[in-house]
Amino acid sequence: MPNKLWTPSKKRINEANITKFIEDINHYHQLEIRNYNQLHKWSIDNTSLFWDAIWQFVDIRSSQGYTKVVDDISQFPGTKWFVNSKLNFAENLLRFKDDKIALILRNENYDRTTITYKELYDAVAKLSNSLRQLGVKSGDRVVAYLQNIPETIIAMLATTSIGAIWSSCGSELGSNAIVDRFNQIEPIVLFTSDGYQYKGKIFDQLPKIRQISTKIQSLKKIIVIPCLNNNLELKSIPNAVDYNDFINKSNSNLSFESLPFDHPVYIMFSSGTTGKPKCIVQSSGGILLNHLKEHFLHTNLKIGDSITYITTPSWMMWNWLTSALSLGVKIILYDGNPFYPNWKIMWQMIQDENVNVFGCSAPYLNSLIHMNVNPSVTFDLSSLHQISQTGSPLSTEGFNYVYTKIKQDIHLNSVSGGTEINGLFVAGTPIQSVHSGELQGPALGIKIKAYDEHGNSVVNKPGELICEIPIPSMPLYFWNDPNDKEYKKTYFTKYPKVWCHGDWIKISDYTGGITFFGRSDFILNPAGVRIGPAEIYTVIEQVQEISDSLVVSKNIKGNEQIILFVNLNLGLKLTDIIIQKIKQLLKEHASPRHVPYLILEVPDIPYTFNMKKVESAVSNIINGKPITNRDALINPKSLDFFQILSKTI
Repeated sequence: MPNKLWTPSKKRINEANITKFIEDINHYHQLEIRNYNQLHKWSIDNTSLFWDAIWQFVDIRSSQGYTKVVDDISQFPGTKWFVNSKLNFAENLLRFKDDKIALILRNENYDRTTITYKELYDAVAKLSNSLRQLGVKSGDRVVAYLQNIPETIIAMLATTSIGAIWSSCGSELGSNAIVDRFNQIEPIVLFTSDGYQYKGKIFDQLPKIRQISTKIQSLKKIIVIPCLNNNLELKSIPNAVDYNDFINKSNSNLSFESLPFDHPVYIMFSSGTTGKPKCIVQSSGGILLNHLKEHFLHTNLKIGDSITYITTPSWMMWNWLTSALSLGVKIILYDGNPFYPNWKIMWQMIQDENVNVFGCSAPYLNSLIHMNVNPSVTFDLSSLHQISQTGSPLSTEGFNYVYTKIKQDIHLNSVSGGTEINGLFVAGTPIQSVHSGELQGPALGIKIKAYDEHGNSVVNKPGELICEIPIPSMPLYFWNDPNDKEYKKTYFTKYPKVWCHGDWIKISDYTGGITFFGRSDFILNPAGVRIGPAEIYTVIEQVQEISDSLVVSKNIKGNEQIILFVNLNLGLKLTDIIIQKIKQLLKEHASPRHVPYLILEVPDIPYTFNMKKVESAVSNIINGKPITNRDALINPKSLDFFQILSKTI
């Protein structure tokens, strides 16, 4: 039985946006919905009524109304939403034009820059007009190779105001990873910077930009933001121009292209750790509607709130965070390493900026645990009412840490979704209790199930995460994918006519909560017993000597065997005592089947840029298969040690 860690007060419940939404639903539809579970059931049983209610509640700005909310929901994929409506994505995010702060930029040097909503609007107008003068039009692709700074958001809003399609990657990616992604979609404009700082080190981007400029032939203009040097020397880069010289400084009139609901707004990329990244095309209306549902109802954001997320423009959480502008909140951008110069930097920022919602990953919280730090003692966290956590499963120890070392009265909103939908399948709500190790439940409008290998729905046992009905933010298509062949193969092959996401989960019929065990395509199967990697990680995190771990399997002597790689805390070595401790804990807290065949020490664990462990690449190495796209990892050199180890296993 999971331990209940937090129950919202009556005051929190009464003041929650979702409580007002329930009141509206009850009034307009003569219902008697009293809690989240009842609301969720209504949302999936009445798809058209629900999404219509969301449109009204979040006040979507449109130039033309819809004649039908959903057309032929049985077309999965291929459902049409809000038929005949027209809107502009950027216009909805720029509905505020006052002197309240929209963006705050903080960095490793404790520098602080602010931009008001009026300043943001004017900056977008000037850049939008400059892009139009360049010839950028609706449907063109505009891309960014940038860090988490205001100019990235300004460029996205200027692009989407025209109806051009935006795609972005963080400055941390290597040039080969950039070319692999952007070359597929043939962009005509690239926004980038001359460099950035990370962990106190300065990284010059101009050599990378020169390489990229010769390999992406479609580029007509490269717009370089001076972050390191105000006197840029760009002669060696074809078609490059200083951002400040490019902007039309005189014209601050902003016009928005009115476009169909399903007009493309974003192209997102899959991780690219097992092959060339997929280019996922997403609709402006679908992303907008779903993001605002999540911001209003699941995150409970309100005008004047402040929110920050540890993210980069490579990760969908950057897109998600940016949409909060539509609510009139303050978005605090952090540019740098969240542990530099020390672990205190994020918490100092939370205290200084009176942050209400702090977003982070499970590895970030796990790092705090291993550092044995207590933010609640060092900082005033009275403003903080929610921690949003995503990226990978958070262990029960991670849940407990939040409530013992950060804050007792806080909503730990552990969520899970996907780049593909640019949103959440499973989410929290401020009106439900939080149980250790469990995400609170399915997001509104999302009909998820756990399926066994035969396609049967199961509870209280692990299964595949399935979404049984369409939602507006599902991909329009993959770029250059005739007849949706790759799209259908990826999500609709294993269980026809339902979306199979590739996560291994368990749904509790006691709490309604959902436990995640990792990717289902990396499920371990020793002696026919299916084991999610997170089942092992959760136990390993109790071993104080270990700072991180990764698990794969290999066929050894005709049997699939589990191999556990561990990274130990500074100054420690893997000993027989630690190995026996690991085995004993796994045997006691999981099962004998969870005990690894081999436990090996490694100096580093590979991660993607959105802080997900890369079991796939290590599994390929250990099993003698090729690996590609090392540039898709934040620490690609970590794979070298696994290459050496593979020869001895």
